[in-house]
Amino acid sequence: MIDFVNKPLVRLLLVGLPALALQTTFFAEVKIFGVVLQIMLALSIAAGLAGGSENGAFAGFVFGLMFDLVLTSPMGLSALVYGAAGWGAGYLHSRALENPKWLNALVLGLVSGLATFVLPIVANWIGVEGWLSSRLTKVIIVVAVTNALFSFIAVPIARWSLAVRRNQRLAPPAEVFL
Repeated sequence: MIDFVNKPLVRLLLVGLPALALQTTFFAEVKIFGVVLQIMLALSIAAGLAGGSENGAFAGFVFGLMFDLVLTSPMGLSALVYGAAGWGAGYLHSRALENPKWLNALVLGLVSGLATFVLPIVANWIGVEGWLSSRLTKVIIVVAVTNALFSFIAVPIARWSLAVRRNQRLAPPAEVFL
């Protein structure tokens, strides 16, 4: 039973289901400057920060697909953007050996803003109307700032959900020593 719970997919679901419940109930009602907070996006990007680009893409796809199941948008839209955001955060952040918390917050905020900008563009590209508006700038700023602040909680949660130890993440790959 312990081996089953220690699998990254099971842990992502254990983290994602309560986060999805919070996202669709509490944060849908409690808005900051009229903007709904995006904790599923923050967890996707935090997974990339905690576990690298492959884990970030995997977690982003899982969280995005979970979010797509409760939205009325086209299936896979959030999964595509969240997966790309998790991969991008992991790729950008893999260039640094030491990952200080302020850098996690900065990268999570910037990638959140970029993903919030890309999501309506991709939606418009596939034919969903009404997502591009003048309000988008305010949404990008609020989501980027709140997700940057949420990074201090999200990165340790993502590290646990991917079963990544910090010293394991910072160790160079084995092929360096061959």
